[in-house]
Order: sequence, then C-alpha cells, then structure tokens
Amino acid sequence: MNARILSLSDISKSYSGVKVLEDIDFDINRGEVHALVGANGAGKSTMIKIISGAVQPDGGSIMYEGKSYSEMTPALSTRIGIEVVYQELNLIPSLSVAENIFLGQELFPNGLFDLKQVYSKAEEVLKVFELDIHPETLIRELPVAHMQVVEIAKAISQKVKVLILDEPTAPLTEKEVEILFKIIQQLKKMGVSIIYISHRLEEIFEISDRVTVLRDGKKISTYLTKDTNRAQIISDMINETLEDVYPEINTEIGETVIEVRNLKGASFKDISFSVRSGEVFGLEGLVGARRTETARAIFGADRLLGGDIYLEGKKISISNPIEAIAHGIVMIPEDRKHQGIIGNLSVRWNVTLAILREIQKNTIISASKEKAIVDQYIDLLQVRLREDSQAAATLSGGNQQKLVLAKWLASTPKVIIMDEPTRGIDVGAKKEFYYLINDLARQGLAIILISSEIDEMIGLCHRMLILSEGEAVTELPRERFVKRQILDYASGTK
Repeated sequence: MNARILSLSDISKSYSGVKVLEDIDFDINRGEVHALVGANGAGKSTMIKIISGAVQPDGGSIMYEGKSYSEMTPALSTRIGIEVVYQELNLIPSLSVAENIFLGQELFPNGLFDLKQVYSKAEEVLKVFELDIHPETLIRELPVAHMQVVEIAKAISQKVKVLILDEPTAPLTEKEVEILFKIIQQLKKMGVSIIYISHRLEEIFEISDRVTVLRDGKKISTYLTKDTNRAQIISDMINETLEDVYPEINTEIGETVIEVRNLKGASFKDISFSVRSGEVFGLEGLVGARRTETARAIFGADRLLGGDIYLEGKKISISNPIEAIAHGIVMIPEDRKHQGIIGNLSVRWNVTLAILREIQKNTIISASKEKAIVDQYIDLLQVRLREDSQAAATLSGGNQQKLVLAKWLASTPKVIIMDEPTRGIDVGAKKEFYYLINDLARQGLAIILISSEIDEMIGLCHRMLILSEGEAVTELPRERFVKRQILDYASGTK
C-alpha cells in the first residue's frame, strides 16, 4: 500500500448523551479508494463531517500528512486538501460551469472578476475528465452526471488530496455511473485518496480497495475488498446473516388478478404473463431488457401499441395512470424523488394525494379523515419521522419509499408494480421492505417486482419472467431459481 495520508484515532461524538460515534479508528492511503458502509444511523455522516470540520469530535485525534489535529474546521480542511461531494449537489444552476468551479476563488488582486481567466482555468481542470463539458455552459443545462463532475472539478481546483464521495451514484443512470467510475480511476492515478460512501454494495466491490463497516456508531470491521464478500459485509452491517434478510415465502396463492397478453410497446413486444393473488411475480433481465418500459405501459405511463390487459378476468383499457389507479393498479417508480414523492410537500399531503376525492366534501378536505388515514399508514409501515407536517424530502431514502407505498395502499389497490423499490436505501431498510412486500402478498395483493439485484428477485419472488432486449425468454417457478442460469437466460439464451 502507498503511504498513509489520513488516520482517525479514538474518535467519539455524542448528542444529548447519545453516542453516535464511539472510539472510531479509520485510515486511508494515498491513491486508495476506501469504502465506508453501514445502515442508516451507523455514524457515517457524522464521521465525514468530523473529517471535513463541519462537526467537532468529543474526543480522539486526526492525523493528516504526519501532523496531528484535535479538530478540523471547514476552512482548514479545504486548505489542506480535504473536500466532500455530498449526495445533494451544491451548485448554483444559474451560473456557468466555470463560475461554479471557482466560486469563492474568483477575486483577483485588483478586486475585479476576470471571467476570461476563470474560463481558461476551468478548461484546464476539466481536461482531466475527458468529457465534453464547456466551461461557459450553465449548470442547469447539464445532465446530473456532468453536474457531479463539476463538483469533483471544484475539489480538484482546490488541489484536493482526500476526496469524500457521499452516495455519489444515487441520482445517476447506469451509464453515468460508468463515467463516474472512470473518473475515480483517473483520480487514483493522480494520487487522490477517496473515501467512498454507498448503500450499493455491488459498487463497493467494483471500485474500492478496502471497506470499513460501521454499526451503531462503532467500527465493526475493515477488509481488503478482494478478501471479503457481500454476505460478510451484510452480516457486519446488521449483525445477521444474508439468509436472515429475506422472509420465508409461504403466502397463500389465490386466483389470477391480472393477466397481460401479447403486450407491445415502442421498445418491447409479445410480453405475456399473469399474476395471482398473494403472489410476487418478478420481471427479470439485464440493462436494456425493457422491464421498466413494460411496467410503465401496464400502468398507463407509456403508450401500449398492442396486446390486452385483463383484471380479474375482465378485459380493461388503460391509456393513462389515472385509469390504472381507478382499476386498482398502482406503481412505485424507480425514481422516487422525481416520480414517487413531491419532496417539498408534507408527509401528510404525500400520503393522501391519490385519495383526495375520498376525504373531501365540497372541495374542502376533512382534517379528521386525513389524519386518520395518515396515522394508519404511517403506523402500519413504521415510517420514521418527526411529524406528518415535515417535508417528504427530509425523510431518509427508505422512509421516502415507505411514503410512496403508503400513498398507494391508501387507495386500496389490487395490483402493485414495484420498480427497484430498494434502490438507494441501506441494508437494514431493505430488510424492512422485504418483509413489507411479503406481508402485502399475504394480504392477497398481486405484486409485480423489478430489481437489478438478482438476490432480491430470488429471495422474494414466487415466479419470474426473464426478458432480454424487449422480448420474453422464459418463465421460471421458484424451484428453478438458479442465479447462474437466470443470468444465462437474461443474456438472451432461450
């Protein structure tokens, strides 16, 4: 390993007598990607805030480039080369790429703003990323992945030595994740050390050299990534084995609730399957299999070009989501932030959004009916929140997802389509969601599940239809679930 650049010794932090970090030891070497993982509340955020100076520790010390610090400040950490790129990007949309990169650095000795020089310097920094990003482009005109690049470019412009990436891929598409990973490799070659925080364990194994697990404010383990595996990391994170994460599948299967025959859309064709009461039915496939497109067409969000949909034996017509909801078909979308919740509205509004007609009289909402429904589903799903008037965006990822589910359960659906329901939430929250899915199936709902995590599909589904490039390859019952064979079918083998 290269020389150590940063190490934490016996770092502790408490709030109101509650320990959120206890005697944490952590280190990172030059040019290393060290992943930091743990469930919500494990202490990850507090730890990176201590490293960056946003929070002061109660005890312990920080060693950086051979010098000991009892505490950091934001100004000091930036000056010595420590930068953080948070999940919520800190950019000004109305300013250009160059202006954002050098924000706070753009004043020159004569006190004048030299825009030409700022553009020139920005162009030099952006060359590192080998992407077509023009310094004069406004931030609001960029895709999210390129915004992420601008945040990292800001750090490089500050001569970063330790870069902390907090859930960097949460808003990115798979193609954009590839771009980010290439950038991380380039930064490693430049000698930049990266602390990488993510709930997506597959990323940890792809990008990191070492991984440290926190649980309940304590350091549980540190491994060379190549010497550990997903099951071990999960066990350390939640103190349970992988087998304990998934519920026992023993729901009572009833009559067929929904059947689709020969569905055709712009990017898929000839898709047929049925889902019964109490059943979790999976749509499996690799990237480009058109699982989401198929689900959106059933929900009426995308146009169907052919085929038929039957609900409880009767042929129905769905041309938009309003008609789907009226029939009792609802969908949890893969992008919950933009399509699942309205972040600036309250938890209360988000829960009752789909049933406003049922709780109002003469356009006036009944406060008592609204409260009763909100309390019922917040309690049922154990949504963790301060109060139901707080903005939905302030909840954790897992609780936001529960909020989307609460909204649809309040509409008393017959079919729930779940597209990547556990994306971006930690392992502990995932387990809760797995048991929720199983409980909903026990109550007789028909569930259509899409997940990029094959272990989830195997752990939760009764049957699955495997798609490849918009066509059905085969349908498998649970007793024929074999990971290698599923992947073989998903690659197009019929």
